[in-house]
Amino acid sequence: MTGKPAWIRRPFRHTDEMAATEGLLARLGLNTVCREALCPNYTECFSRHTATIMILGARCTRDCRFCNVEGGAPEAVDPGEPARVGEAAAALGLSYLVVTSVTRDDLPDGGAAQFAETIRQIRAQSPGTAVEVLVPDFRGDAGALLAVAAAGPDVISHNMETVEERYEAVRPGADYRRSLELIARIPAPIHRKSGVMVGIGETRAQLDRLFDDLRGAGCAFLTIGQYLSPSKAHLPVSEYLPPEDFDELARAAYAKGFEFVASAPFVRSSYHAGEALGRG
Repeated sequence: MTGKPAWIRRPFRHTDEMAATEGLLARLGLNTVCREALCPNYTECFSRHTATIMILGARCTRDCRFCNVEGGAPEAVDPGEPARVGEAAAALGLSYLVVTSVTRDDLPDGGAAQFAETIRQIRAQSPGTAVEVLVPDFRGDAGALLAVAAAGPDVISHNMETVEERYEAVRPGADYRRSLELIARIPAPIHRKSGVMVGIGETRAQLDRLFDDLRGAGCAFLTIGQYLSPSKAHLPVSEYLPPEDFDELARAAYAKGFEFVASAPFVRSSYHAGEALGRG
């Protein structure tokens, strides 16, 4: 690939509001996917006093080739972490909070109990906050998913990330059909959501099939964003799609029946996530 086009460049602006958010999260000892995954929206979101909290440590047991989150020996589960997430939600006055995690294949339940307790703590300490959890695949454990659902999040999200034909190259350790089955098992009235990257070697026909598969699994909310390679050690970008292509993908997704679609180069699964529930 040649250099990045103009529409894929974002300025870095440090603000007092950003520093305040960083300070609070540091004091509470909380990780964010914003920092660990080098999200391009990091400065904007922190300046708006929002962040995507990442529970269960900062080291992942898988090695997805698109992701900047560190791999290696996982950290011990912190039993005080859920309460601190609830405290952060209350302190930031959030109307909407996304909680995600590293993948923890080392844990019998994949971390489901920690997700459930985190949801309960947010409800207890910040009852006005709507909660979205962005969960791993729990290795297909339906009981783990139902334990999370029983805690009552508003949205359960699981990112497909890419088309079926690119799974082996992009998401070793994951399984396309297993991820679809997880989304299909999310019980009502919880909203089902997923996210997709483009520019990682997929074709438009493959994306169309992915959209069909997601609708078949009952997925209602969809995000589509440009893949950005974190380093030369990660998968390279195959293509930078212009903004008008993202508009066309959104129209195609809406035509297939999705209720909410966010599609633009810098869209990520948790970026302005509350807009799907009218809490932008």
